[in-house]
Amino acid sequence: MFKIKELKKANLKNPILISGLPGMGNVGKIAVDFMIDTLDAKKLFEVSSNGFPHAVFVNEENLVELPTIQFFYKKIKNRDFLLMAGDIQPIDEKECYEFCDLVLDVFQKYKVSEIITLGGVGLQQPPKKPIVYCTSNTKEQLSNLKKYGANPNIFGIVGPIVGVSGLLVGLAKDKNIIASALLAETFGHPAYLGINGAKAILEVISKKYNLSLDLTSLNEKPEKSLERIKKFNDLKRGIGEQKTKLSHNKTDYIG
Repeated sequence: MFKIKELKKANLKNPILISGLPGMGNVGKIAVDFMIDTLDAKKLFEVSSNGFPHAVFVNEENLVELPTIQFFYKKIKNRDFLLMAGDIQPIDEKECYEFCDLVLDVFQKYKVSEIITLGGVGLQQPPKKPIVYCTSNTKEQLSNLKKYGANPNIFGIVGPIVGVSGLLVGLAKDKNIIASALLAETFGHPAYLGINGAKAILEVISKKYNLSLDLTSLNEKPEKSLERIKKFNDLKRGIGEQKTKLSHNKTDYIG
């Protein structure tokens, strides 16, 4: 069961939803956390569920917090952006479907014009210059993303896109919402932080939406993202989640 807590009112008009939750290299999470912090986005909604990991976080005030997924809002150049972030993902297939259906139903009311999910492609070694791959539920959007530096030649290179990053794009088609995934190459080790992959994805997003993001601070130690990712990794260890296993003959995207 999911609970939505509305924290702030916003007059949204055909917003663009960008999602970055924990996954391979935490690439998507680092990218969206950076956008939230840099753009000073305001929190609109908070989603909790008994389908999220059965654990709590301890915050800086030594108080417990339930795991949640949050939605932030920012208007940039007369365009509304929704940013989905969190320290967790739904932990099983049924909950993931239900969560994605909830997100689509809620934001269909706001007439979401486009969805972009972010994630990583796990490699055996850290890439020097990460490639950003893209997939979509429309051919037109693939061509559009290619113009901004994403590589649409993804078939046979990237395995199944597991979790919210993949399912949200797939389910959006039935809602007639244009949806795409941007997946950056990163090292597949569970403890690795894919900062270069996050930067590569943000370059594509910045060009596509003319955001003029200053990415120089990503080269520095991203303290807030590191702390959030540490919380997620601690949670994974606490509930005994199995580590991702990489194939030796192909790249994979997980989570």
